[in-house]
Amino acid sequence: MSAEAYAQKQERLIEDKRLKIAIIGAGAMGMLFGGYLSRRHDVVLIDSDDAKVRAINDEGILIREPDGEAFAAAPKAYLSTQKLETADLALLFVKAMDSMCALEAARNLIGSRTYVLSMQNGAGHESVLREFVASNRVVLGTTQHNSSIVKAGVIHHGGGGLTYIGLLDGSGETLKPIAEEFTRCGFRTEIADDIQKKIWEKLFVNVSASALTAVFQTRLGFLVESAAAWTLTEVLIREAVAVANGDGLEFEEDKVIQNVRSLLENAKHGVTSICADLRDGRKSEVDAISGSVTAASRRNHVPAPLHEFMVQLIHAMEDKKRRECDMPDFPASA
Repeated sequence: MSAEAYAQKQERLIEDKRLKIAIIGAGAMGMLFGGYLSRRHDVVLIDSDDAKVRAINDEGILIREPDGEAFAAAPKAYLSTQKLETADLALLFVKAMDSMCALEAARNLIGSRTYVLSMQNGAGHESVLREFVASNRVVLGTTQHNSSIVKAGVIHHGGGGLTYIGLLDGSGETLKPIAEEFTRCGFRTEIADDIQKKIWEKLFVNVSASALTAVFQTRLGFLVESAAAWTLTEVLIREAVAVANGDGLEFEEDKVIQNVRSLLENAKHGVTSICADLRDGRKSEVDAISGSVTAASRRNHVPAPLHEFMVQLIHAMEDKKRRECDMPDFPASA
C-alpha cells in the first residue's frame, strides 16, 4: 500500500468511530465545545484550575442557551494528561500567551495522526502549533459562537453562527469528517481554504466589539443600542479593514461593517473574554487580538493609531484594576 493510500485509509477511519477529543482549556468556550461535542464523542477537558476540574467532574457542564433553555453534558475533566490516551483531535482554547506551556503539558495527547486545532482569539497561532505537530496536522479555526462563565461548571451560550476550519498545509478535504461531526453536534461548520481571511473576519469583531465592551464593561448589545458606541465600533472596524487590505486580503469595508453589526444584534447578551478578564482582574488577550492589527500595521506600513491606543488603554485598565486595593478614597470635587 502506498503512503498516499495509507493516509487516505486513516482519514476514512475518522468517519467510522467516536473521536477521542481533548479540549485544552476549560474556559467558557472550552466548556461550550466540550459539552456539545460530548454528545457524540469521547471528550476530555484539560485545565489547571482544580476547582473547575472538580466542578465539571462532580456536576457536569450546564449550558444555558440564548432562548432560556438549558442542557447538561458530562465530559471528564483532568488536571494532568499523564494517564490519558492520544487524541484524534486536540482543540486549543487557552489564552494565546499560555499556548506553549499548555501544549507542552499536554504533549502526550498529541501523536503523529493527531489534528491540533486552534480556536483561539487573535491571529498567528500556527507558529506555536508547528512546534508540536507537522503542518498538515495544524488546523486553524474561527467561530461565531459566544460563551461566558456563570459559575464553575455553568456557562451562558450567548449566540452562534458559522464555524470555519482550515488546514495550514494540504487539502482541506481531509478535514471533512471533523467538519461533519462538528455540525452534527451543533456547530455548523464549513471548511475554508482561505482560513486566514476567515480569521480576519472574526478579528474584525474582536478588535472592535471585544475591545470596546471591555472598556465599557458591558454586554455586546450595548454597541448597537448606543449610537455613540456604534460610531466608535465602526471607526475601529474601518481602520482594521485598511490594515488587512494592506496584506492584500481585499475586504469590502461596508460589507464587513454590516456583518459585524448583524453578529452583534444576534448575540446581544454575549460577554467577551476581554470584558470578563478586566472585570475579574485577569490579564487579557489584547496583545493577541488588537495587537494582531498593530503587528500587521508595522509589517505592511498601514497606520493603525486607534488600535495602538486601544492596546495601551486596556493594559492601563489592567494596571488600574491590580492597583485599586492601594487607592485611597478621593473626596468629591466641589
